[in-house]
Amino acid sequence: MIRIILFLASIAVIAAGFAWIADRPGEVAITWMGYRIETSVMVAAFAVAAIVLVAMLLWSVVRAILHSPEQVSLFFRHRRAIKGYLAVSRGLIAIGAGDLRLARRSADEAARLSPGDPLALLLTAQSAQMAGDRETAERAFREMTRRDETKLLGLRGLYIEAQRRNDAAAARLAVEEAAKLRPAAAWAGQAVLDYRCAASDWAGALDALDQMKAALGKPDYRRKRAVLLVARAQALEDMDRDTSRTLVLESVKLAPDLVPAAALAGRRLAEAGEARKARKILETAWAINPHPDIAESYADLRLGDSARERLGRMQKLADKVPGQLEGALAVARAALDAREFATARAALTPYLSAPTRRVATLMAEIEETEHGDVGRVREWMTRAMRASGDPVWTADGVVSERWLPVSPNGRLDGFEWRVPLAEIGVSRPVIEVVAPAPDPAPIAPPEPKPADTPRKSGKSRVVAKAAPVERVIPLVHAPDDPGPDLGLDRDPVLESSSPPAGDAWHRLRQWFR
Repeated sequence: MIRIILFLASIAVIAAGFAWIADRPGEVAITWMGYRIETSVMVAAFAVAAIVLVAMLLWSVVRAILHSPEQVSLFFRHRRAIKGYLAVSRGLIAIGAGDLRLARRSADEAARLSPGDPLALLLTAQSAQMAGDRETAERAFREMTRRDETKLLGLRGLYIEAQRRNDAAAARLAVEEAAKLRPAAAWAGQAVLDYRCAASDWAGALDALDQMKAALGKPDYRRKRAVLLVARAQALEDMDRDTSRTLVLESVKLAPDLVPAAALAGRRLAEAGEARKARKILETAWAINPHPDIAESYADLRLGDSARERLGRMQKLADKVPGQLEGALAVARAALDAREFATARAALTPYLSAPTRRVATLMAEIEETEHGDVGRVREWMTRAMRASGDPVWTADGVVSERWLPVSPNGRLDGFEWRVPLAEIGVSRPVIEVVAPAPDPAPIAPPEPKPADTPRKSGKSRVVAKAAPVERVIPLVHAPDDPGPDLGLDRDPVLESSSPPAGDAWHRLRQWFR
């Protein structure tokens, strides 16, 4: 609406101007080189306007002629860029679809049409990786590192290629440069952290962790920093105990449930005469995660205590989390050292019906120390051989006698306190392959044998019944199978190859098959 009003107002102004000039006629005379031209003001105005328009038109034509080479070059460059963009698009789609031939052809076309373009370099590198051409891929990634916008991508590609050819030095150089270029890059920070942990450079690992703090969640950062602080404290344990104590106390603040941190803090504080602070740290860690390392540090809070004093201390610790096997084992060990055999037996009694290996071994030691009964010792050692395993420090299928900050595969905080390969002993239903039957019925669980039934005189045990196992892979037709639908609720029945007797029409059709 506003535009219409403005247009009408403009027309009115122009019309008023023409009317004003028409009401005031005049003459214009031009004398030049012996010629005299006389005309009215209106005609002169139109003539000047026409001359200006013609001059502008001629100038536009001349300027277009002068700029025509540049415009033609720009047109061809633009068309070349469009073709290169389309080639890159086709190549990336081909890589995603697994079409190696189209990907390589598109990469060559993109490199020819758009040499040095970041996307073209990326397509060349990925197609070369897909084809197994490591040299071409590495050359493309090195070309990326010469450009600021693609330097980080090129460094990551060089890092991956160095890992594939097992060149640890080149991989570390690439990842160190990437971490300096972009400290917030999670992959670079994690790789630097792994390399420094593998080299036991705990101070450098702490610096690398601080640089990637923004890429980690707060709980993850606190846990990893606590583990690295414990590792550095352990490394300084024989050289600088004061620094070791300071580091491990910071670790305890970050992760109170970290068993190695609490155990080491308890020992360092006990050595410094701060038994009360050490007791508080160990009791807090024990309430979260009862562990034999914590119990051992708690037993040695005060040097020079008698065995009975240590036993009383362990009983107080076990009472803080009642019903725990670790507490019972700690009390039994302290009672055995104090030669309080009745107390040791009483602590282990709730676990003798199904003893673990440590329980059976400790009972054998009690029998040997108290009575020297070789037969009872042999019986308990036999039960220890057949008993279930106890938790140990394990990571990546490797068992360690003590906690380590890095797993064998280089994973920080990889060791866990658990029963190794505990899932192997879990009983699961067994699926047997049987011949197809006309009417398959669900596989029923086997009836328990007489030996599996609970005994009246002994301790009862529960016999688990396996649930019925259904067929895992149903019998279906292939998509291009034109045969009849037999359904999924029954197995197919083979048709007889000979036609029924007396069916003449069926026999006649057999001749034309």
